[in-house]
Amino acid sequence: MKKTIIIFIALLATGLTANAQTPARITVKGINADSLSKVILKEGGRELLIKDASETLFNLDCSRQNIWTSLESELESKGFRLLDINNNLVAVSSKELLTKLPDRYFDYNPGDTTDLEYVKAVTFDDNTAKSENKVYKIGDPDMPSKGSRVLMSGYVRNLDSGEPLPGVSVMLEEPFAVATTDAFGLYRLTLPKGARSIVVKGYGMEDAKLMLDVFGDGMLDIVMKDKVYALSGVVLTAESNLKMRSTQMGIEKVRIDRIKHVPSAFGEADVLKIVLTLPGVKSVGESSGGFNVRGGAADQNLILFNEGTIYNPTHLFGLFSAFNPDVVNDIELYKSTIPAKFGGRISSVLEINSRNGNSNKITGSAGIGLLTGKFHLEGPIAKGKTNFIAGLRTTYSNWILGLLPPSSGYRDGKASFSDMTLGLSHKINEDNTLYFYGYYSGDKFSFSRDTTYGYRNINASLKWRKIIDDRRNMVMSAGFDQYGFNTADRGNPVNAYEMDFRIRQLFYKANFNWMVHEKHSVNYGVNTLLLDLSPGNLVPAGSESIVVEKRIPVERGAELSFYASDTWTLSDALSVDLGVRYNLYSALTRDSVKPYHGPEFRVSARYAANDDLAFKGGFSSMRQNIHMLSNTSSISPTDIWKLSDRNIVPQTGWQAAAGLYQNIMRKKVELSLEAYYKEMYNYLDYKSGAILNMNENIHNDVLKTQGRAYGIEIMVRKPLGKLNGWMAYTYSKTMLRESGKKDSYNINDGNWYPASYDKPHDLKIVANYKFTQRFSVSVNVDYATGRPVTIPVSKYNYGGGFRLYYSERNAYRIPDYFRADIAINIEPSHNLTLWTHSTITIGVYNVTGRQNAFSVFYTTENGNKVQGYQLSIFGSPIPYINYNIKF
Repeated sequence: MKKTIIIFIALLATGLTANAQTPARITVKGINADSLSKVILKEGGRELLIKDASETLFNLDCSRQNIWTSLESELESKGFRLLDINNNLVAVSSKELLTKLPDRYFDYNPGDTTDLEYVKAVTFDDNTAKSENKVYKIGDPDMPSKGSRVLMSGYVRNLDSGEPLPGVSVMLEEPFAVATTDAFGLYRLTLPKGARSIVVKGYGMEDAKLMLDVFGDGMLDIVMKDKVYALSGVVLTAESNLKMRSTQMGIEKVRIDRIKHVPSAFGEADVLKIVLTLPGVKSVGESSGGFNVRGGAADQNLILFNEGTIYNPTHLFGLFSAFNPDVVNDIELYKSTIPAKFGGRISSVLEINSRNGNSNKITGSAGIGLLTGKFHLEGPIAKGKTNFIAGLRTTYSNWILGLLPPSSGYRDGKASFSDMTLGLSHKINEDNTLYFYGYYSGDKFSFSRDTTYGYRNINASLKWRKIIDDRRNMVMSAGFDQYGFNTADRGNPVNAYEMDFRIRQLFYKANFNWMVHEKHSVNYGVNTLLLDLSPGNLVPAGSESIVVEKRIPVERGAELSFYASDTWTLSDALSVDLGVRYNLYSALTRDSVKPYHGPEFRVSARYAANDDLAFKGGFSSMRQNIHMLSNTSSISPTDIWKLSDRNIVPQTGWQAAAGLYQNIMRKKVELSLEAYYKEMYNYLDYKSGAILNMNENIHNDVLKTQGRAYGIEIMVRKPLGKLNGWMAYTYSKTMLRESGKKDSYNINDGNWYPASYDKPHDLKIVANYKFTQRFSVSVNVDYATGRPVTIPVSKYNYGGGFRLYYSERNAYRIPDYFRADIAINIEPSHNLTLWTHSTITIGVYNVTGRQNAFSVFYTTENGNKVQGYQLSIFGSPIPYINYNIKF
């Protein structure tokens, strides 16, 4: 037995030795590319992609030790070059490779391969989406760059429409580096020479992986495909990465696809309603115009649409936003460290940009709901040169008022609105592009036959974008903005009147961006603004009216601002952004008024502990030279604006903030926490009983106040999976106190009191669950503390009559607000051969039917009894259905 074992061991050792001395051979003949890839994976343990080799047959006859040498030799003999990129083997044709997209790239015909060479994506990571990519040479191989690092730049566009894609991340895998496209789709990425690969990620787009041979500076345009199932998964990954890398804090980017899946009143996709689901953003109540950001008043938000200023962003008292979602491209809200290029308001900047239009073909959409109808069309005028996009939206809501009971007093009322958007873009050459934008929104309504109201926004702007060189670009814009309202009361011919208000402004902006090197960029420019404000004109309406004509003198002002900011990456972990803006304002009046001027500072820093954890801090100071005057808690169409002058000084404010940002649960969930403290000066509140319209001495009826606000914001967002959405919670306090001369008439005796929009607790939940790729359910939950109010607390007899004694300013609160909405979304068919694609949304707004209080008011009844009442805008569930088609 022992001999048998010894003989077996000896034979085994001999066999192993013989095997080591005689390596196994790999012998294959006449196999295609797919079979060769399988052999290499089995024998060599590595993936191999061979490009354009469907007709080529390969042979191998070698030992395992020589497999790579033999493979390279065989490929070269068949006209291929073997690249090893981040441990991925790619065999490409040895002929000259394209270094940029040909001029007729967007005219690509699948049967025409003269200029275009498509390659399947090299995807060895399950988390990388498959797409069609290409291997490029960057720079000139015959004249390579002397330095070790080069600059690659270009545009990222949508393959189907040709439109630029902003906010796309272009990432170098090894060594890691990243660049983000600007509003025009331009990126600049510094990378080492040699064989490299980049990954391109964008919201709602297929991820793209590109193979590069880098020799020197060069241009590379990139196209991305629409993600067919855009809501099913990786839609916010690039956005998450951007939030972790950016030095800026308090920035919220909203994509239009998200807007269309958040339930809202009557099912109309609403730009402003999605903004209200973000942390730190509140409104005073349901269906109220405007919004409040981190303790700021509604007039302290700068709302820009294609560079133009929008003074009233809503329709029908805030029921709908004034922006057609079918033409909107993206939305950015800056609520903390606002970039130095923005100014004029002390709380936030909401920047909304429309799309440029499809450059390949005519497309459009149409939709119909219970109250609104909309239509948009876009496409090329001169293919590859000039595009257009146009949108129209209107309402047919009068039938709703006709359903009200006669006792309501509103049955004879009428309400209508419309908005129109036009955009043109013209590509002069590769370095110069012109853009024109036009916008109109208007409302007209009456709650009786005799009294009518109307208001309108008009904006027009022209923008020129120039690429100066690989590291510098410029954007110049000029335009005209106008907002106005009018009221008329013809109920009694003797007292019939018409009144109007108007503000106009001309603006010019020049912004320059200079990428000094890969870790250092500078942004600088100038803004000018000319304002012309007509505070009010009152004229008699009809020959029988005895109303005396009155015209408040026109106000004019001029504003000039210079700014510069410097973004510097000090290390992989630490980056800073330093900015300064200097603002000069002068009231252009007959009387000499000393100009107001001063600096504004913007500072922010980011420290990244690792790829999934970052800390940020920031400080910003702001100035505001225009004020909105109102004695209502919500923005009203009849609120007026006032320029700073001798008696009313500009508003100023500063904010300090700190934040923590973390990706958890294997990057499936994003967590952010921000805390802030803000102070505001010269904010105008109103005196009790103040009359603000048609008041020549309005400075006597308003009060300068000092404000302070602080809070903490928590946001949890899950962008992946069938269940996706976010939860935002804010705790905050906003207090005001009169800062003028102390006397017995001071509000609240000169002590602090809550602002009318102070709502300490605010919770928003937005969730979307996809049952299939076509069917999903969306839920929206909104809870907030009731806003402050001033109420009568007692009554007394004075001069033979009863008088009411009111509490201190905003000492009480209306009931807390709660609302839940639900919607079922039926997506278009994924059969791409269909000429049209339809979407149906069925939902219920305010599912629980809660009668949320918008306001409370008091009347005297039965002689001296004071009775309180609650006004609710939507006191019952509101079912709706919307139908939209795209063609």
